[in-house]
Amino acid sequence: PEGMTKERAEMLFPLTKLQPGIITNNRLGGGFAGDTETPEQNIPTTGFPDGRDFEVCMTMNDTWGYKSKDNNWKSAETLVRNLVDIASKGGNYLLNVGPTSEGLIPEPSVDRLREIGAWMKVNGEAIYGTQPSPFPSLPWGRCTRKATADGVTLYLHVFDWPKDGALLVPGLDSEPIEAHLLAEADKKPLKWTRSDNGVTIQLPASAPSPFSSTVAVQVKGALRSSDK
Repeated sequence: PEGMTKERAEMLFPLTKLQPGIITNNRLGGGFAGDTETPEQNIPTTGFPDGRDFEVCMTMNDTWGYKSKDNNWKSAETLVRNLVDIASKGGNYLLNVGPTSEGLIPEPSVDRLREIGAWMKVNGEAIYGTQPSPFPSLPWGRCTRKATADGVTLYLHVFDWPKDGALLVPGLDSEPIEAHLLAEADKKPLKWTRSDNGVTIQLPASAPSPFSSTVAVQVKGALRSSDK
């Protein structure tokens, strides 16, 4: 709707009243902002002001739909980290899959979707139903969170596994109750220490995932954090 005028949009927008509670995005044009933003091929640096909902629209290679000559596929690592990045800012990830003229999903897409699915089977808890990160930035990855009956659970998505195993969560002022890796079925507790810079969690020598490994940290009471 790049050529949508205000007059044309005013003819269409009232139709939304026929469906109470319908969600509209910002693509009608004509001055109607809608309820959500839809950035395309770009992840906002800090999300959107005032907690406005958004959904990032992206392709698995360079083009929408199916293009037989487009073999510039994004890696599964990039796709997973995009998902984590978007979730950490409070957004949804709309990932394009273009079937061929025969209705088949290209094998490179299938391969990547399987890898994403395997990662989500382990780490989905840290994506579905989460809220944005309380930290403005983290040097090793991203963070999502969930409110619990006792406090808050932070999900630390570690892209760059620390060589010495010491993961500093800068500015975390809340007191941790428990920490474990989502990849550990027995939820073996991880040790942590506190300093003026925040909380340091001691991790195993190797990362569970080459894409993004998740540390779940439960903190007591209301979340307290500061930018340090």
